[in-house]
Amino acid sequence: MLILAADVGGTSTRLAYFEGNAGGLVVLAEGHYPSREHGSLVEIVRRFAAQHRLTAHRACFGIAGPVLEGRVRTPNLPWNIEGAELAEVLGLPLVQLINDLEANTYGIAALKPEDLFTLNQGKPDPTGTIAVVSAGTGLGESLAYWDGSTHRPLPSEAGHADFAARNELESELLLYLQAKHGRVSYERVVSGPGLLDIYRFLRDRHYFPEDPAVISAMNVGDAPAVITQGALDNSCPICSKALDIFVAVYGAESGNAALRFLATGGVYLGGGIPPRIIERLKGAAFMVAFTSKGRLSSLVQSIPVHLILNERTALLGAARAAFMLPQ
Repeated sequence: MLILAADVGGTSTRLAYFEGNAGGLVVLAEGHYPSREHGSLVEIVRRFAAQHRLTAHRACFGIAGPVLEGRVRTPNLPWNIEGAELAEVLGLPLVQLINDLEANTYGIAALKPEDLFTLNQGKPDPTGTIAVVSAGTGLGESLAYWDGSTHRPLPSEAGHADFAARNELESELLLYLQAKHGRVSYERVVSGPGLLDIYRFLRDRHYFPEDPAVISAMNVGDAPAVITQGALDNSCPICSKALDIFVAVYGAESGNAALRFLATGGVYLGGGIPPRIIERLKGAAFMVAFTSKGRLSSLVQSIPVHLILNERTALLGAARAAFMLPQ
């Protein structure tokens, strides 16, 4: 069976043709496109399909945004995506649209041991619910329940839940972000734009002076990436503190997901940011925040935490979701 799959994010869009069978998925062709350089998803799909001239039997696209009645208005892109329009372009009766975190969760079953880094061994329950918390351009969360033979993902928009400050510094950050955004969700903190806002908060509240070299680099490049690098190489104190706050809030919200979904099967950290900051995530701050849950701390301490290293997990998951559709 020939499958067209896509992982559509605020930063990049990946498409691939897979040959799917009972033995697994084999990539036949793959493309990677900067999302903001294109006016629509249809534009990207037309270009990819014209380049490879393969005829898919099924198609499934994982998209960063809520999927309602086969449509998505992407929160981090000015796109309106309709499954019916994509189906017409591809000459298919149906193009399945699913949330990108749902796709990411489908993809976990296709991962190999080397695709994961374990932050907390815990006491895994193979049939327990699993949760995915992915940080990138935005913050996505999903869960998957055990149906008796496999894990079945359910989408959510939990990353847009209200941000809860846990200490005085985070309370100051919350007030700072409220002045800028009004309502503040976890995505406003745990995301690439969120990391930049944390940096600006520390700067504007005069916690640290800025480094002229960092300012220059941010003016010409990807500001969150510059902050991350300055933190990881210990060359920029304000960058380091910004990343510390980011990691702690990420840990706290991942622990919240463990509680919300009772994720005894494990919590998986996905998205583009975690693999880039793995050294910080391996430190104590993430797991301390993850497990600091009062009377339920011992429960959360028993939950495994894995970092997803394979950047194609959502793409694999979209293909797997298409393959699992009823005949």
